[in-house]
Amino acid sequence: MRIGFIGLGHMGRGMAGSLIKSGHEVTVFNRTPGKSADLEAAGAKVAADVGEACDGDAVVTMLSNDEAVESVVFGRLGIIDSLRKGAVHVSSSTISIDLSDRLAAAHADAGQGYVAATVLGRPNLAAEGQLFVIAAGADEAVNAVAPLLSAVGRQTTRFGVKPSNANMVKLSVNFLFASVMESLGEAVALVAKGGIDKADYVEFLTTTMFNAPAYKTYGELAVSEQPAPVGFAAPLGFKDIRLAIAASEKLGVPMPLLSLLHDRFVELMASGGEHMDWSAIGKLAQRDAGMLDLAA
Repeated sequence: MRIGFIGLGHMGRGMAGSLIKSGHEVTVFNRTPGKSADLEAAGAKVAADVGEACDGDAVVTMLSNDEAVESVVFGRLGIIDSLRKGAVHVSSSTISIDLSDRLAAAHADAGQGYVAATVLGRPNLAAEGQLFVIAAGADEAVNAVAPLLSAVGRQTTRFGVKPSNANMVKLSVNFLFASVMESLGEAVALVAKGGIDKADYVEFLTTTMFNAPAYKTYGELAVSEQPAPVGFAAPLGFKDIRLAIAASEKLGVPMPLLSLLHDRFVELMASGGEHMDWSAIGKLAQRDAGMLDLAA
């Protein structure tokens, strides 16, 4: 397929690379220049603007927040103006439910397809085409872009024809990830301060009752003495927690733990966490117990 890819951050570069490896004809665009050299060397065409990235069968966006998506989609000569009728916009960005609904309506009015295809996984999995894809949208549109979803992911799960369903599922999953990081971090701080080797403790957990990828990934990060590589920046994680709170308020769903996580992210941001991976919230308990200096 001929596709455009907009947004070459940590995840976007890996996803675009996986699409190239799968044989798709990829044109990339990033609002901040200088992130496309490796993809160009791998065979991608570099677009000069958003419109040039929309001259194909589909365009994929992987952007940081609602504001970035709005500017690329609704701006002058943006995706709405540039994508041909019948082509599909695949939004992999973690955005608000309201914006996803607006995108679905706007693309329908323009005669374009719209699929929300959010993803689970860190940048290394994106580069390996091993993400988990959460897709929602009209069957015709999802089927049309299925080869793209298969190229970036090991598994695609559909959640109905309403695109924002995929955004709702992604926000709920990120809430669960943050819950794992916080609770695991507290447990690690407790046993470590009690004199138990924290790496041995996490090894025990992840080979017995908590043998799951989330506990393995974030358990290793919780016990490491080194700052985690920034695969998903803490401000983006904080943004997702706020989006989840907005969704819970709109639907009237009390989520006390979500409110706690919001406060923990506020604390992390106030402690210099804007330059850290979001897994740093899993180390706050060790810091609070006087065992760790997050700023070191």
